[in-house]
Amino acid sequence: MRLSILRSILTLALGIFLAPLAADAQQPGKAYRIGVLATTHWPPFNSFRAGLRDLGYIEGQNMAIEYRWAQQRTELFPDLAADLVRLQVDVIVTWGTPAAQAAKTATSTIPIVMASIGDAVGTGLVTNLAHPGGNITGQSALNPELEGKRLELLKEAVPTASRLVLRTANAAPVWRGGMRCFSTHFGGKNWIHISAELC
Repeated sequence: MRLSILRSILTLALGIFLAPLAADAQQPGKAYRIGVLATTHWPPFNSFRAGLRDLGYIEGQNMAIEYRWAQQRTELFPDLAADLVRLQVDVIVTWGTPAAQAAKTATSTIPIVMASIGDAVGTGLVTNLAHPGGNITGQSALNPELEGKRLELLKEAVPTASRLVLRTANAAPVWRGGMRCFSTHFGGKNWIHISAELC
């Protein structure tokens, strides 16, 4: 179900960006170029391509996808994003916060669709989720307010819990709100934070 929701969001976001391109393009046979910037290929990209097919964009016919994988090395994102800009892709789809940040730094004119990101506002990618402005849009899967509420619900559901483990990505500011909530509800010494590079 989560993949179908993600597919719907991606399809809608890309449709918003690609529809004007299709309307403006008078040349028959125009092929659009989509840049994908992510750490590595993983299953949601199959849904992504299926969503594009549902919109009439067929890879190899009227659309090409330029994949740039950082292979779990986030320091590669700036160069990979710059490469997509040099290729003059029509839109850049990013997966993860570091990829979105690199794309935003690389261009202010090519549309950027954030397919999966933690806290778009907290990381400074957008100023507002309702009206992101600029050339960037997409979904923000997490935000500090929601994480705090989820933890409060957990405490209500399991009031006898005395210890909790929180596993996060190293550079995930979205979890700061959750960690504050942990401290508030579980006491500063009753939870363990395990940091791991996930995105």
